[in-house]
Amino acid sequence: MNLKNRIVLPPMATEKATEKGEVTPELIEHYYRYARAGVGLIIIEHSYISPEGKHSPRQLSVANDGVVEGLSKLAEAIHDAGGIAGVQINHTGMAGKPEIVGRPVGPSPFRHPRREECMQARELSREEIKALVKAFAQAAGRVKRAGFDMVEIHSAHGYLINQFNSPLTNHRTDEYGGSLEKRFTFACEVVEAVRREVGPDFPVFFRLGADDLMEGGLTLEDSKKVAPLLVEAGVDLLDLSGGIGGYRVEGKQGYFTYLTERLKEVVDVPLITTGGIIDPEVANQIILDGKADLVGVGRAMLKDYEWATKAISKLS
Repeated sequence: MNLKNRIVLPPMATEKATEKGEVTPELIEHYYRYARAGVGLIIIEHSYISPEGKHSPRQLSVANDGVVEGLSKLAEAIHDAGGIAGVQINHTGMAGKPEIVGRPVGPSPFRHPRREECMQARELSREEIKALVKAFAQAAGRVKRAGFDMVEIHSAHGYLINQFNSPLTNHRTDEYGGSLEKRFTFACEVVEAVRREVGPDFPVFFRLGADDLMEGGLTLEDSKKVAPLLVEAGVDLLDLSGGIGGYRVEGKQGYFTYLTERLKEVVDVPLITTGGIIDPEVANQIILDGKADLVGVGRAMLKDYEWATKAISKLS
């Protein structure tokens, strides 16, 4: 996949879909404007793989074949504007809200560590886990059939796969819990199933919450041990973030770049960094210093659709 620059619009929820998760003209216009403004890669906001994995009322859906037509129109609009794009697929897990999913599910029967409004989750059975692996794969297949250029599996910010990975939320004693490697069994099975579904030539990204930023949680050193397993399972690019369900970081721009710097030591796939990046010079220096391969610019681009165009002009 060839990109015209290394600027990434990271996945950010817009609530511009219908209540059934369908694509709307408003959603198409939102992403069309970014593609027209020169963003190198657009990763469409987290989209739910099944109804019980829905997170918010107007979240985008990849949960059934009926949404493919609308997704195709979105992909076509982005391509018409000269853009390249993919969709992030997700399941909310124990972060599910009762008014949307009823009782949420998770790897273990806990409340979400940073979402007090959520009720205690019901522990998933092995059979349900296998069904979710299949649901992730089917969702990825819909993304490909809709004409997108890549798919990203969401495993950060306290959602389901992140919950399996973290010792804070996974106390299982079967093959999906216990040791670090066993906690990542679900993640690797999802990657392998997605890879089988989309084939060898369709890029598969993985957004890894590489540091829970909570005492007793997943650490960067843990992620250095398991990142090669994800690549072996079929991941083509790691999109790095942190915080199991939220984070508050004060200080310099690019505050998650410490993750890409360290993970570059153990994997040879491209890495995306994010973290409060506002200034084009900062983004460019991260690339020049070899700290990451692509730079996600989120909130700054939400405030200004023309951020990428202005950045390119300023640095040229």
